[in-house]
Amino acid sequence: MKFISWNVNGIRACREKGFMDFFNEIDADFFCLQETKLQEGQIELDLPGYEQYWNYAEKKGYSGTAIFTKHKPISVSYGIGVEEHDHEGRVITLEYDSFYMITVYVPNSQDGLARLDYRMRWEDDFLTYIKKLEESKPVVYCGDLNVAHKEIDLKNPKTNRKNAGFTDEERGKFSTVLENGFIDTFRHFYPDMENIYSWWSYRFSARAKNAGWRIDYFIVSGALKDKLKGAKIHTDIMGSDHCPVELEMDV
Repeated sequence: MKFISWNVNGIRACREKGFMDFFNEIDADFFCLQETKLQEGQIELDLPGYEQYWNYAEKKGYSGTAIFTKHKPISVSYGIGVEEHDHEGRVITLEYDSFYMITVYVPNSQDGLARLDYRMRWEDDFLTYIKKLEESKPVVYCGDLNVAHKEIDLKNPKTNRKNAGFTDEERGKFSTVLENGFIDTFRHFYPDMENIYSWWSYRFSARAKNAGWRIDYFIVSGALKDKLKGAKIHTDIMGSDHCPVELEMDV
């Protein structure tokens, strides 16, 4: 099966920049979005053969997630069951016979780390959520996790050390996820690959200079390790400040 995740930074804008060309060409089993930035009824996507699931933020033009899939799930849930977190449309979970599929848009700690304390609570609650799911079957989750885990995962680690997305606190929470048995699938296949990123600032010609960050991931339960077949970051695909990331897996 082929899995795609893409922070589209507004699906309506991305659709005008070639979204459907990539969607049709890649022919994924699961196509997960983050930062859709719309409310129900503000877009209609004609996706023959795909089920569509959307989670909208209460705040207009903000956050939001979606999953398009060829495989009808047993059940669908929105959010993680924690009131503090479930107003921003950040999580969709699809249940299948042998795994859970989750798209997630992790909160940004923001300039000046204004939301870092909230982000830490989110990290703890999301890990609790996926570990609870894992009690019944393995978990696959993907999305914009808003953290570059290691220095290899961003162009300028030294100057970003205390900035949102590369704080010791955020990186530590990511390490905790891996210590709990989850796998960063791109690093599973490419442990030492450098200069491959999934997000570039719109400022300072960052993408042209490849001054980027790898903050978009596919994370899977350790039980799925032998099912992993390949991972890819589609750095050539435009349309957003992020590019799509891919996982191939037999499930």
